[in-house]
Amino acid sequence: MAASTHTVSNQPPPLLGYDVFAADRVLVEAVERHLPEDLLGPARTALGELGRAAGSAQAARWAERADAYPPRLRTHDRYGHRIDEVEFDPAWHRLLGHAVGAGLTDAWDVPGGHVRRAAGFLVWTQAEAGHGCPVSMTHAAVPALRTEPELAAVWEPLLTSHVYEEGLRPVGLKAGALLGMGMTEKQGGTDVRANTTRAEPLSGEGEYLLTGHKWFCSAPMSDGFLVLAQAPGGPTCFLLPRVLPDGTRNPFAIQRLKDKLGNRSNASAEVEFDGTWARRIGEEGRGVRAIIGMVAATRLDCVTGSAALMRQAAAQAVHHTTYRHAFGGPLAGKPLMRNVLADLAVESEAATVLALRLAAAYDAGSAAETAFLRLAVPVAKYWVTKRCTPLVAEALECLGGNGYVEESGMPRLLREAPLNSIWEGSGNVQALDALRALQREPAALNAFLQEVGRARGADHRLDRAIRELLTELADLEGIEARARRLAERMALVLQGSLLVRWAPPEVADAFCASRLGGDGGGAFGTLPHTLDLAAVVARARAVEH
Repeated sequence: MAASTHTVSNQPPPLLGYDVFAADRVLVEAVERHLPEDLLGPARTALGELGRAAGSAQAARWAERADAYPPRLRTHDRYGHRIDEVEFDPAWHRLLGHAVGAGLTDAWDVPGGHVRRAAGFLVWTQAEAGHGCPVSMTHAAVPALRTEPELAAVWEPLLTSHVYEEGLRPVGLKAGALLGMGMTEKQGGTDVRANTTRAEPLSGEGEYLLTGHKWFCSAPMSDGFLVLAQAPGGPTCFLLPRVLPDGTRNPFAIQRLKDKLGNRSNASAEVEFDGTWARRIGEEGRGVRAIIGMVAATRLDCVTGSAALMRQAAAQAVHHTTYRHAFGGPLAGKPLMRNVLADLAVESEAATVLALRLAAAYDAGSAAETAFLRLAVPVAKYWVTKRCTPLVAEALECLGGNGYVEESGMPRLLREAPLNSIWEGSGNVQALDALRALQREPAALNAFLQEVGRARGADHRLDRAIRELLTELADLEGIEARARRLAERMALVLQGSLLVRWAPPEVADAFCASRLGGDGGGAFGTLPHTLDLAAVVARARAVEH
C-alpha cells in the first residue's frame, strides 16, 4: 500500500487517445475551405483515421523509442565487406510506414492532393517529426524527376506508392521507394555552385561516374538520392541509386552519422562517392534549376512541419493548464496564463492557415498561384520557422518544471523546433530569395499584393500595415541589409490578411492588434487584455474524445 505522501494529485492526464485532426478546429476549417465538396468526405475519413493514430498511446511509444534509440551506422558486415547500412529501431519503421501508407508521399496530379497531404503531414508529424524528413524529400523529388520522363516512369510510381519497404534492393524489385538528397559540401554549404564533387560522363546516354563528398546527406538509408556535382558543363543534378539494377551496391561510403541537436530519430550523414554511377537530371550546368522544384516543395514542408510542432506545443500547454490547479482554480483561467495561451494559439493558427493556403496554391497550379508561391514560400519559410522555437519554449514553460523533464515530450519538441529554420536554406537564404523574386519577377509581387488586397478594408491595422509595406518595397536603398525586415513584414501582412478573412473575429483582432498594430510586446503573453482571450484559448484546446 502506497504511503500517503506518495498520493498523486493535481497532475493532468496525458494528452492521448484523441483525434489530432478532429480536435484541431483551425486545420479542419482550412481543409473544408480549400477542398471541393466532392473531395471532403474521403479527406475527412482519411485524416480522421490518421488523427486517431497520431493521438494514440501506440504512436507516443513509437516516438519515444525512435528518439531514445537513434540510428546506428554499420559500415561493414561480419566478413569485412563494405555495406554502409543504417540500422533503425523498429519504431522508426512503424512511423515511416504509417506515413507512407497514409499517402504522405503522394500528392502530385491528385485532385486536392496537396491540401490533403499537407493536412496529413501536419497531423502525423505531431506524433514524431524526425521521420518527416524522408517523407518530405520523397514527395518533393517528383517535379525534378519529371524533367527526365524515362526516369520518372520508373521512379515516380515507387515514390508515390502507399507501400513502405525497408531494406536496400534494386528498385525494380520493390513496391515502394524513398529518395534522399545530397547537395551541401564542406567548403560551400549553401553556396552549392562551389561544390567540388566531379561527374565524369560515360558512353551511355546521361550516365556519369561521381567522385567527391557530401557534408550533409539526408536520410542515407534511402533507395536513391538527388545530388549536385560538377559536370564538364557546370553544376548538374543527378539521380544516384543506392543499389544498381544488377543488385550490386553503388559506391556510397558513409563516413559517419551526424550527432545532431534534435531530429535524432532521423539519420543525416557524411558520404563519399568514388566512381559512383548516376543518371543526369536535366541539362549539364543547370543543376540548380533542375532541383529547384524539389527545394520549393521541401520548403513548404518546413512551414507545415513547423506549424505541426507549434500546434502540438500549444495544445499540450492548453491541456496541461486546463487540468492543473493553482491558487484556487485552473491555471488556464488565470488572466496572465490565459494571455500566454491565447498568444500561443494565435501564432499557431496563423502558421496553420498560411501552410494550408500555400498547399492550395500548389493544387490550383495556375500561373497566378505559381507566381504567388514564388514569393510566398520563402517569406513563409523564413517567418514561420523562425517563430517555432520561441513558441515551443514558451509552451514548455507553461508546464513549469514538468515541461523540462523528458517524459513530458516537450524537450523533444524544443530540440526539433530550430531544424526547419536551417534546413533547405536558413533565414538569410530565404530573405535573399524573396528579394530576388521581388527584383526579377514582377508577377510574383503582383500575385502577392492581390492576395493580401483581398482583405483590404476589413481591419484598419492591416490596411496601415499594407501601406507601410508598399512604402518599404519602393525604397531600394540598403535593400539587401533590410531583406529580413521585408520578409518578416510580408509574412505578417500575409498572415493578417488570411486571418481577417477566415479566422473568428477574436483571433484576427488579437493578431492585428499585436503583430500589426504594435499593441503587443516582444514575448508571448503580452496581448491587449481587453480582447476576448478566453474564446481564443477555447478554440485551441485539443478536446479528448
